[in-house]
Amino acid sequence: MAAAMVSSAGGLLAMLNEPQPSLKHHALSHLNNLVDRFWPEISTSVPIIESLYEDEDFDLHQRQLAALLVSKVFYYLGELNDSLSYALGAGSLFDVSEDTDYVHTLLAKAIDEYAILRSKAVESSEMVDIDPRLEAIVERMLGKCITDGKYQQAMGIALECRRLDKLEEAITKSDNVEGTLTYCINVSHSFVNRREYRHEVLTLLVEVYQKLPSPDYLSICQCLMFLDEPQGVATILEKLLRSDSKDDALLALQIAFDLVENEHQAFLLNVRDRLPTPKTRPVEAAQAVETTATTNENPSGDVQMAEETPAQTIVHEIDPVDATYAERLTKIKGILSGETSIQLTLQFLYSHNKSDLLILKTIKQSVEMRNSVCHSATIYANAIMHAGTTVDTFLRENLDWLSRATNWAKFSATAGLGVIHRGHLQQGRSLMAPYLPQGGAGGGGSPYSEGGALYALGLIHANHGEGIKQFLRDSLRSTNVEVIQHGACLGLGLSALGTADEEIYDDVKSVLYTDSAVAGEAAGISMGLLLVGTATEKASEMLAYAHETQHEKIIRGLALGIALTVYGREEGADTLIEQMTRDQDPIIRYGGMYALALAYCGTANNKAIRQLLHFAVSDVSDDVRRTAVLALGFVLYSDPEQTPRIVSLLSESYNPHVRYGAALAVGISCAGTGLSEAISLLEPLTSDVVDFVRQGALISMAMVMVQISEASDSRVGAFRRQLEKIILDKHEDTMSKMGAILASGILDAGGRNVTIRLLSKTKHDKVTAVIGLAVFSQFWYWYPLIYFISLAFSPTAFIGLNYDLKVPKFEFMSHAKPSLFEYPKPTTVPTSNTAAKLPTAVLSTSVKAKARAKKEAEQKANAEKASGAEKSVSESGSGKGKEPADKEGDSMQVDSTATVEKKAAEPETAFEILVNPARVVPAQEKYIKLLEDSRYVPVKLTPSGFVLLKDLREHEPEVLSLTDAPTSTASPATGAAAATQGTTASAMAVDDEPQPPQAFEYAS
Repeated sequence: MAAAMVSSAGGLLAMLNEPQPSLKHHALSHLNNLVDRFWPEISTSVPIIESLYEDEDFDLHQRQLAALLVSKVFYYLGELNDSLSYALGAGSLFDVSEDTDYVHTLLAKAIDEYAILRSKAVESSEMVDIDPRLEAIVERMLGKCITDGKYQQAMGIALECRRLDKLEEAITKSDNVEGTLTYCINVSHSFVNRREYRHEVLTLLVEVYQKLPSPDYLSICQCLMFLDEPQGVATILEKLLRSDSKDDALLALQIAFDLVENEHQAFLLNVRDRLPTPKTRPVEAAQAVETTATTNENPSGDVQMAEETPAQTIVHEIDPVDATYAERLTKIKGILSGETSIQLTLQFLYSHNKSDLLILKTIKQSVEMRNSVCHSATIYANAIMHAGTTVDTFLRENLDWLSRATNWAKFSATAGLGVIHRGHLQQGRSLMAPYLPQGGAGGGGSPYSEGGALYALGLIHANHGEGIKQFLRDSLRSTNVEVIQHGACLGLGLSALGTADEEIYDDVKSVLYTDSAVAGEAAGISMGLLLVGTATEKASEMLAYAHETQHEKIIRGLALGIALTVYGREEGADTLIEQMTRDQDPIIRYGGMYALALAYCGTANNKAIRQLLHFAVSDVSDDVRRTAVLALGFVLYSDPEQTPRIVSLLSESYNPHVRYGAALAVGISCAGTGLSEAISLLEPLTSDVVDFVRQGALISMAMVMVQISEASDSRVGAFRRQLEKIILDKHEDTMSKMGAILASGILDAGGRNVTIRLLSKTKHDKVTAVIGLAVFSQFWYWYPLIYFISLAFSPTAFIGLNYDLKVPKFEFMSHAKPSLFEYPKPTTVPTSNTAAKLPTAVLSTSVKAKARAKKEAEQKANAEKASGAEKSVSESGSGKGKEPADKEGDSMQVDSTATVEKKAAEPETAFEILVNPARVVPAQEKYIKLLEDSRYVPVKLTPSGFVLLKDLREHEPEVLSLTDAPTSTASPATGAAAATQGTTASAMAVDDEPQPPQAFEYAS
């Protein structure tokens, strides 16, 4: 009881000066219990207690007690460093499991100290001595977490402290190893800042995965892709393909699709080439049994030969053991080369194309003929709106309008075909044939359309240039016209993206050294595209040439090219970034901002953000400041919620360039998310006082709102109306008008079936998409680069495939109101006569009577007509109720309101059944559910993308969908001449046209 009534620690402190050790021990143990109340009093005697701790003659337990007491006093005084060093001296008396603020604070401090020391030891090669007592405390803490079952905490601490041994222990001891591994992969992507260390972690995870009884090959292959180990992936794929079970083969195909989604061309081709070819065996005539087998497989001619001359001819055939492997191998090679997914995407975009030609028509009519910028912008918007759909109706219908484009506008107009036919690998060349340079000196066409056609070929084959590279190289070598060189360089860069092909590099370099401004700019960018993410030594020779040349365009092309080479290299790029950002030439500093953006893209790395913000407010050049802010968008796209917060102050800067940068940063990092904060930040900028800020804000707003429907955010509708108003306004200046036209294109991109995605579903950066947006943001200087945005488009589709890679009919459910995610309603021509008629009041009864009389007369007439016509009218969406209404304005108003009321009365369903292949927008993914008794089960549960389906009822016949490929793919004879091509393509687009209306009398 006495202890509870203590009102001062003075008596106990006096005991510390007594000679007998037992009294000192008594005082220390009691003070330890009272320290949280009397620490101010005890703090005056700290030197005495310290001297007890340091006294060698004192018994160890009492010295530790003294250390613990001093540690607690220092903790209350706020001296955490001293407190920690004494707590370490207290040894086992410092109890890790005690639940007090003191212990929690010191543990956090200990772990932080330890983590800092460990990372210092790894990053700077010098020896850092770590206090073994500190290590012991951290290990005790880790042990406690693991025994308490708090595996995620243990993994977090182990990752921060770089203790991979403890990380492995935490994973293997956890109750759900698969889940823990997935958690660990996510953590290592989002929190491990250094690239080399992340690689070590992933290597460890792959080892742990492979020790599991049933390893998750999907995740292993993703890790191996990060580690850039094609051989590991090839080995796993081969093992799955050779397996007897069909499920393993399906899994292998699913892995291939998942890897393709990350768009890393060089890696995929590497995996493809490492897959072993099936064993063949020589078939000799001596064995009669085998020759009968061969007659089935080989042309009989070969077999007869073998029989006549057994000595010379040996026919090779695939070993029957490997027959299934060979068949699966051709499938997987098709997927890895990207052809399968491109073909399916093309069919999906073509069959689901919902683009609204009326919007383009309105834009075309409101744009003045003399204004070439808006004329070009309309062409860009059309290309973006139909990206990948192969529908070029608008261009064919407006050929004379199109022909007004001259010089570079002509270049862009031709290149636009590449965006529209993107991925049309089989016919790409024949589609562009009329425009391509015809052999001979210079050919007949204009160099601008020839250059544009070469650029278009690059866009069609972007990131899959196996088939076209050679043709583009020949075109580049055989010309010395700078415009054609410009197109060929861009085309080559796109088609050989990231392959670091030496021969192509030399061809492009020779163009650069001709020192022509136009061709040199494209050559600089093209070199960067070729060497994406290789961080080669070639960057230094590019930098050296940038210092030599006098042409600003070439310097700018090279600056961007150098930035592309360090894509994703994080701290590996620091020396180059340092060199570029310190240069006195603002254009090279501007390249340095892109280098920072791309090296740390999607990492949300604090150091990179700090550097960019520093340049955004301190550089003397507006270009560099604008780019520094814009670059934040690339660094932060993996965490889009952060961007509006970080750039919100910059978006109110007095400098319009910084405001423009802030708008694009938000557009890039929040693209396709429809984030409310992003829209709120961009709204005031769309009515900024400076024209180019408005332009940037409109484009960014469209990027944020792509695939967001009006039902889920009403501001989408308001934005569409704002765009229309800007485009129709005669007094609006060209810059913002161009922004509005491009924004209309981006909002409805790819037939309203694509979104802008920079991260794949496995949280891997999509190389092509990031680079597409980086080069797109250069349109400030060079409009034709606008087309690079098409590289960032990814279809919002769920495409389920069976074992034969065909698309079966498969239904699944979207558990949300259909209106939330439906396509925007098609625009209608504003009717002028209804406005005039409004004042005349007509009684509804008389209207109905009139309508009824009309209807009866109409029905009689209809009965006489062929039923076919009637059917086609009702199909085209104008119900029979509206047919008589078309003839008389006033009754039409009543009728339409009546039908609207009828519709409103029916409540909207709470879910919707989707049929494979279906459009699933990103916001809808969380509502996707499978039906209970479905015939197919996905190999991997994912709500969108390419999903392989396991057929539970294999013996039943399958119903396939997606057989309507674009017409030009079906008929191989197209493209022989432009004329035949015209008919097929327009016929293709006409399928979607509504039927012509019935005959009617026109009364003014």
